[in-house]
Amino acid sequence: MDIKRLISMANQIGDFYESYPNQIQAQENIAKHLNSFWALPMRKQIAEYVNVQGGNGLHQAVQTAIKSHIQL
Repeated sequence: MDIKRLISMANQIGDFYESYPNQIQAQENIAKHLNSFWALPMRKQIAEYVNVQGGNGLHQAVQTAIKSHIQL
Protein backbone atom coordinates (compact mmCIF):
# COMPACT_ATOMS: atom_id res chain seq x y z
CA MET A 1 0.00 0.00 0.00
CA ASP A 2 1.17 3.54 -0.63
CA ILE A 3 2.96 4.84 2.47
CA LYS A 4 1.34 8.27 2.09
CA ARG A 5 -2.07 6.62 2.39
CA LEU A 6 -1.00 4.69 5.49
CA ILE A 7 0.32 7.91 7.05
CA SER A 8 -2.95 9.66 6.34
CA MET A 9 -5.00 6.81 7.79
CA ALA A 10 -2.80 6.55 10.91
CA ASN A 11 -2.99 10.31 11.46
CA GLN A 12 -6.79 10.18 11.25
CA ILE A 13 -6.74 7.67 14.10
CA GLY A 14 -4.33 9.94 15.98
CA ASP A 15 -6.62 12.92 15.40
CA PHE A 16 -9.48 11.05 17.04
CA TYR A 17 -7.45 10.40 20.20
CA GLU A 18 -5.67 13.78 20.27
CA SER A 19 -8.07 15.29 22.80
CA TYR A 20 -7.78 12.41 25.28
CA PRO A 21 -6.53 13.77 28.61
CA ASN A 22 -4.45 10.63 29.21
CA GLN A 23 -2.04 10.42 26.28
CA ILE A 24 -0.60 7.11 27.42
CA GLN A 25 -4.07 5.60 27.15
CA ALA A 26 -4.54 7.35 23.81
CA GLN A 27 -1.35 5.73 22.47
CA GLU A 28 -2.51 2.33 23.67
CA ASN A 29 -5.87 2.89 21.95
CA ILE A 30 -4.19 3.95 18.71
CA ALA A 31 -2.12 0.78 18.74
CA LYS A 32 -5.16 -1.32 19.65
CA HIS A 33 -6.98 0.07 16.62
CA LEU A 34 -4.02 -0.61 14.33
CA ASN A 35 -3.56 -4.12 15.70
CA SER A 36 -7.27 -4.90 15.39
CA PHE A 37 -8.12 -3.40 12.02
CA TRP A 38 -4.94 -3.16 9.97
CA ALA A 39 -3.61 -6.21 8.15
CA LEU A 40 -0.17 -7.44 9.20
CA PRO A 41 1.52 -6.17 5.99
CA MET A 42 0.12 -2.69 6.65
CA ARG A 43 1.38 -2.75 10.26
CA LYS A 44 4.80 -3.94 9.13
CA GLN A 45 5.01 -1.22 6.51
CA ILE A 46 4.09 1.60 8.90
CA ALA A 47 6.37 0.19 11.63
CA GLU A 48 9.28 0.08 9.19
CA TYR A 49 8.51 3.63 8.14
CA VAL A 50 8.68 4.77 11.78
CA ASN A 51 11.61 2.66 12.94
CA VAL A 52 13.83 2.86 9.87
CA GLN A 53 12.83 6.06 8.11
CA GLY A 54 11.94 8.20 11.12
CA GLY A 55 8.18 8.48 10.71
CA ASN A 56 8.19 11.93 9.11
CA GLY A 57 4.63 13.23 8.77
CA LEU A 58 3.10 11.04 11.48
CA HIS A 59 1.69 12.56 14.65
CA GLN A 60 4.01 12.04 17.60
CA ALA A 61 1.38 10.02 19.50
CA VAL A 62 1.01 7.71 16.51
CA GLN A 63 4.77 7.24 16.25
CA THR A 64 5.01 6.42 19.95
CA ALA A 65 2.08 4.01 19.72
CA ILE A 66 3.72 2.21 16.84
CA LYS A 67 7.10 2.01 18.57
CA SER A 68 5.66 0.85 21.88
CA HIS A 69 2.56 -1.19 21.19
CA ILE A 70 2.29 -2.41 17.60
CA GLN A 71 2.09 -6.18 17.12
CA LEU A 72 4.07 -7.64 14.23
